[in-house]
Amino acid sequence: MRGGGPADDAGDARSGQRAGQRGGSGETKEPTGPPPGAATRGGEPRFGRPLTTASLIGWTALSAVLPGAAHLRAGNRRTGVALLATFGVVLVALVVLALRLKDNAGVALRGSTLTAVMVGAAVCALAWFTLVLLSFVALRPQRLPQTGQVVSGIVVGVLCVAVMAPFAFTANTIRTANQLLDDVMAPVEGSTPVPVRAEDPWNGRKRVNFLLIGADAAGNRTGVRTDSMTVASVNIATGNTVLFSLPRNLQYVRFPASSPLRKVFPNGFDAEGQGLLNSVWYWADNNPQVMGGRNRGAQALKDAIGYTLGLHIDYYAMVDMYGFAALIDAVGGLKIRVERDIKWGGKFGTAGTIKAGYRTLNGEEVLWYGRSRVDSDDFSRMARQRCVIGALTQQVTPATVLANFNKIATATRHLFRTDIPRDLLEHLVPLGMKVRNAKITSLQFVPPLIYTGNPDWAKIRRLTLEAIRESMADRRSAVAATASPAASPGSTPSTGPSGSPARTASPSPSPSRTPLVAGASPRTTPTPNDKAAKSLSELCGF
Repeated sequence: MRGGGPADDAGDARSGQRAGQRGGSGETKEPTGPPPGAATRGGEPRFGRPLTTASLIGWTALSAVLPGAAHLRAGNRRTGVALLATFGVVLVALVVLALRLKDNAGVALRGSTLTAVMVGAAVCALAWFTLVLLSFVALRPQRLPQTGQVVSGIVVGVLCVAVMAPFAFTANTIRTANQLLDDVMAPVEGSTPVPVRAEDPWNGRKRVNFLLIGADAAGNRTGVRTDSMTVASVNIATGNTVLFSLPRNLQYVRFPASSPLRKVFPNGFDAEGQGLLNSVWYWADNNPQVMGGRNRGAQALKDAIGYTLGLHIDYYAMVDMYGFAALIDAVGGLKIRVERDIKWGGKFGTAGTIKAGYRTLNGEEVLWYGRSRVDSDDFSRMARQRCVIGALTQQVTPATVLANFNKIATATRHLFRTDIPRDLLEHLVPLGMKVRNAKITSLQFVPPLIYTGNPDWAKIRRLTLEAIRESMADRRSAVAATASPAASPGSTPSTGPSGSPARTASPSPSPSRTPLVAGASPRTTPTPNDKAAKSLSELCGF
């Protein structure tokens, strides 16, 4: 016997390789040696089982969820570990970002943030497409039979497109949101938006007051008629909110000295012979020569309502009633307790009936629930409209918005108008989250509390102040505030520099009532108003 040297070993290896290639039925067989870069143990190569078509597809799919898995299976340890490490770093970064946004979710609505997310989604789509493709190539599909190569190629091609879909959806959704915000919050012609400072977005105010308007500019109407008007006065620190509802037929509202309408209507708004509150916007828009420019209806209405309540109205948001129905359908309807059957359509309710009980109402039903006058009156409608606002506040969650975002965006673009600056939106989100979990009370100025044809302006202001004080205080301090001489009927609140009511000796608006119109007399309403302010849970059965 002779010892086998290195040359003999090499010769034997070559002979074995040639024999293997000639073996069997003459078919060419794969080399038995390790693939380039394969891991070894003790100088000997470590071999994995040959991949079948199903296993190759499985490892490729796994790499789309766990980057680097396919490369590790193929023996490319360095590449596989590098991909896994990169994926881990990205996950940790996303978790840290999510935790930071949890405390300041409004940052997500910044224009720069939305643009960054769009770019990031596009980059991730290309990266995942490349990852899946490279993982497939690393597993060497050419080692499969011809049928297996075709099947795996088709499946992996579909997978490459599929992994891009979530990122494409994200980018498209963000782009739609960005365009929607730009359209809805575009400055109105002639207005000058107030700059928003990040360090103090509320300019030192303790309260912020929003005028929420339901308008009907469709059908046989011309111009904007504000049929539903509610002021949401929000405590910035706690989120406690008071909703003040003003009836559309409140007559002879006054204007502050800063309003051009003060000179035109020194004794109260009496246009068209009646001077209803819901005509203020319409009249101002149709008399730009008086207002000093076009599209000043919103400012005129803010002036009138703010002066009536003794509050400074900071912003308004108007929803068109017919577009509102589309919005309700987009979020899947609203669950509302219907106290009694509501007939709707025409003067006699021949179109349909919303049955009493706990109901999930669609968009058309919600619209008529809030608008129907059959066997009802304006004040009952106001109470139902408050319940709709409350249901929206409590039932439309971020998850609902995300799940129905494109539908909501389509509906909102045609129904919403506001003067809230785009830069303030990121600060409104955390405030809105506070409101969702805070105390919400409601007060409506209707008979027998307030006679709309002969309003007691001093009483309206006093009730406004008391409702805000109750909202801010706990039970003990609320009782003390009610008994305090500062809340006596003889005093009149006005707006302080912070936007919340402050005491003043000013007699405006006049504490005396407007003279009664000939033939007019006080009347009651089916809506109970025996208490000044009530919680929405009490009113609506939430």
